Amino acid sequence: MTFKELGLESSLLEALSYMGFEKATPIQEQAIPVILDNKDILACAQTGTGKTAAFILPILNKLCDSSTNQINTLVIAPTRELALQIDQQIQAFAYFVNATSIPVYGGGDGSDFESQKRAIRKGTDILVATPGKLISHLNMGYVDFSKLEHLILDEADRMLDMGFYDDIMRIVGFLPKDRQTLMFSATMPPKIRKLAKSILLQPVEISLAISKPAEGVLQAAYLAYDHQKASLLKNLIADKPSYSSIIVFASTKKKVSELVRALSGQGYKVEAVSSDLDQKDREAALRRFKSSETRVLVATDVLSRGIDIKGINLVVNYDVPGDAEDYVHRIGRTARADSTGVALTIINPEDMAKFARIESLIEMKVPKLDVPVELGESPEWATRPVRRAGTGSKFRRPGRKGMDRKKDRRHRGKFSKKKN
Repeated sequence: MTFKELGLESSLLEALSYMGFEKATPIQEQAIPVILDNKDILACAQTGTGKTAAFILPILNKLCDSSTNQINTLVIAPTRELALQIDQQIQAFAYFVNATSIPVYGGGDGSDFESQKRAIRKGTDILVATPGKLISHLNMGYVDFSKLEHLILDEADRMLDMGFYDDIMRIVGFLPKDRQTLMFSATMPPKIRKLAKSILLQPVEISLAISKPAEGVLQAAYLAYDHQKASLLKNLIADKPSYSSIIVFASTKKKVSELVRALSGQGYKVEAVSSDLDQKDREAALRRFKSSETRVLVATDVLSRGIDIKGINLVVNYDVPGDAEDYVHRIGRTARADSTGVALTIINPEDMAKFARIESLIEMKVPKLDVPVELGESPEWATRPVRRAGTGSKFRRPGRKGMDRKKDRRHRGKFSKKKN
């Protein structure tokens, strides 16, 4: 379905045409008419499907002829990166619309707080905020929600994972009861149902491909010992010179720093994004990555959600994420919308059980590959320990026996030798 068929105003259609958007994604096709009909929504869709546009476009459509520069819509997001991302998309979609927005988030200095305070007092149609910082402004008494008509919670599951339930309920206490509430989430655990029951009124439920990677993501995994992982990462990047935009996810800030130093030593344009950086430095690093000044971005899971950067060719999970849902969000940074991309995961023996849980969640077996022969032997794929009398705990090893495997082992090229 095209955006024109959805009945959007001509000014919005002009902006969408200018941005090269013509057809709506499934979540947009289902959500936009419901939002235009002023009904509450509980929507669940995988990352990279266009959820932001699904709620921003109908809100802007309503504001086309009724912009008052008072807070009409509050969007709550879990992280400052996502808040900025949403605000940037609003600015793009509203290019030909008389509507304003401001982001409110933490992580800056006192001058940032004062500039946000002045902007809130001056007035805006859409306020995009993180929970903690919004509460700081609410405590000061100058945030006027008396004209608010729409509340939107984006990445609601992430907010609850981060412990924001009480903050969200406190914010809701400041809002008019007569409002439209939209909740968007990538997953639908029981705690989301509990929150929805508290703040939504007879919501229309929309659910698309829960916890599944986008179809355009080509997934594979390498089995490697810890001492092989850094060399393997360098090989993977060197093997793909045409890939101009690569994200590497690591489990800790310390490991992010180590990988940046190692890749910089190989001559790659690489930067880090983690909570160690202040907000301005993180924003600058993302700008350089978006503009292709930086080829490789090494990050913790702070970057796994809500960052919409077009043209990411490759995502590498240097470490298997502890939460199976985080795997879906990480690899969702590539193959956005209708594009394609590659997602590779490096699995050491200790992480094999975790990756097996990921495969159970996404309901597919990811091809397992050996490291290049020059890096040595790969570990066998083993998913769970078994107890044998008199031998202690050993791993169950499906497939060929170890001795047979050593006899005919040879590297047949990347993405050629599969194990499951």
